[in-house]
Amino acid sequence: MLLPGFEKKHVAHDAALIARAAVEDFHAEYCAVVDGGDIERWPEFFTENCIYRVTELENATCGLPVGLVYAEGRDMLHDRAVAISRTQMFAPRSMLHFVSNVRILSADDEEIVAQSNYMLLQTLVEGATTLHQAGRLFDRFARNGNILLLKERQAVYDTAMIANDLAYPV
Repeated sequence: MLLPGFEKKHVAHDAALIARAAVEDFHAEYCAVVDGGDIERWPEFFTENCIYRVTELENATCGLPVGLVYAEGRDMLHDRAVAISRTQMFAPRSMLHFVSNVRILSADDEEIVAQSNYMLLQTLVEGATTLHQAGRLFDRFARNGNILLLKERQAVYDTAMIANDLAYPV
């Protein structure tokens, strides 16, 4: 499954290895911050004019722009992060992200485009760990030397049946 604008292009093997390592390092830091509960730092991983969308697979496949979550710009992400961290109206929980199978779709000196798989696990304080969401990440990174920031993140989850408390960043 591919989204428009996320087609695979030829990338030299050495360049793909370097780009993959950079994206994997990015995911490790991103997940550590979000899973560590420092939600207000989440927008720091994005460019000023970013796009963040969480969409169900069927909508993405049909080219429908409707998303469960949609934010344009770091300011919207900041508002969402503050709302999550300061006005939690749900049971305490911990979240754990797993990002794997990073696939470099294109890479140059300014940008890396990648596709990855993700799982988001949730553990309620008084409950078992459950699979909260699973799907694919379609990411467009701005590249400034060794520093990556997300210009675009499209999280496409696999099932139409999701928990009604999806508030945490993917």
